[in-house]
Amino acid sequence: MTASEDKLFARPRHLVDFAFDEAVARVFPDMIRRSVPGYETLIGLTGLLAAEHARPGSRIYDLGASLGASTLAIARCLATPDVQLIAVDNAPAMSERCAGVLREALPDRAVDVVCADIRDLHIENASVVVLNFTLQFIDPDDRLDLLQRIRAGLLPGGVLLLAEKVAFADPQRQQRMTAWHTAFKKANGYSELEISQKRAALEKVLLPDTLDTHRARLREAGFRVVDEWFRCLNFAGLLAQC
Repeated sequence: MTASEDKLFARPRHLVDFAFDEAVARVFPDMIRRSVPGYETLIGLTGLLAAEHARPGSRIYDLGASLGASTLAIARCLATPDVQLIAVDNAPAMSERCAGVLREALPDRAVDVVCADIRDLHIENASVVVLNFTLQFIDPDDRLDLLQRIRAGLLPGGVLLLAEKVAFADPQRQQRMTAWHTAFKKANGYSELEISQKRAALEKVLLPDTLDTHRARLREAGFRVVDEWFRCLNFAGLLAQC
């Protein structure tokens, strides 16, 4: 399925909270590539790490799958037999396009695409759960419960691959990272207007945590090992193992 160039915030507009609607779904691959530094590398490594930890007869969940980039990367790396891939997103526009993307890219591989709130999803028999740029959109009061339910659904030794935009406790460091991230987006062709309007739309929707908060919460949820495996500016990837 062909993606369009992201021009959603190119003109002055009445701003409402950011939503993963049809307009966003149409431009999402371009939007995230131009907005998240290191995105292609992170997705590729997600596939490699997931494939390394996959077990025969288990499930791999991609929670907040958007258009299935992580699921696709996993499928392309996966050599383990009898692994069920499940891609979950709560936005109908994203789930519908995700199903089309995966059917086109993986004609010989069945993937279960589920439109559901991941907070209501029953997770079981999982060797790997992927949570890329999704926890940051979940109500902070619900984050620990979600991680505990993921932990309960993982097999012993199973892993959670978590990638997020992160915040910094030091105001000066936060300011530097924000400035560098803005420079990255400008270098990718976004205007000041686009950057400021999108920032305003996301302000009440995308609520990042510090890495220390992530690590403490993952340990509270029952994960015994938490390793940072990716960092690029204010974006990070963690591997949490049971």
